[in-house]
Amino acid sequence: MYNHAPKDYICPFCLIVNRIENEHLYTKQGDIVYKDDYVTAFIGAGWWKNNKGHIIIIPNSHFENIYDLPSEFSIKIHELEKKIAIALKTVYKCDGISSRQHNEPCGNQDVWHYHLHVYPRYKDDNLYLTDRELSKPQERIEYAEKLRNYFNNKNI
Repeated sequence: MYNHAPKDYICPFCLIVNRIENEHLYTKQGDIVYKDDYVTAFIGAGWWKNNKGHIIIIPNSHFENIYDLPSEFSIKIHELEKKIAIALKTVYKCDGISSRQHNEPCGNQDVWHYHLHVYPRYKDDNLYLTDRELSKPQERIEYAEKLRNYFNNKNI
C-alpha cells in the first residue's frame, strides 16, 4: 500500500541475507555480526565520524517498510535491538544508544527493505549534525570481529 520500490528493484539487503557480494553492494559478508532464522545484523557501511561501527538490523524476509512488517518479525528485530544495545555498551564502551528507522521517501528511507539503525552514542558526538560517509570494508572488520566475538561468547 505504501511501497515505493521501483519495478524490478534489486534489494541490497536481500542480497546480504542470501550471502551475495558484488561490486555494487557496499556491505560485505564480513560485516555481519549476527544472523538467525528471522533477522540479520551487520555493521553499516555508511559512517558518521563520531559514531563508527553502527549496526543495521534487517528481517531476513523482504518487507519494504514498517507498514508491511509482520509482528513476529518486529518482535525479533526489537529483541535483537536490545541485545545489540547491550553489546555496543560493552564492546564499544559508548555512553548511550540511539535507534532510528525510516519509512518512505519523505521519512528518509533510501533502501526499500525494512531496517533499523542502532548507533553507539558518546557525549557531545553531534550524531544528528554530522554527515554520513562511506566506509571501506577493511575499516569495518575490527568492529565486526569485536561484536561477533561478543555474541559468540554470549551464545545468543
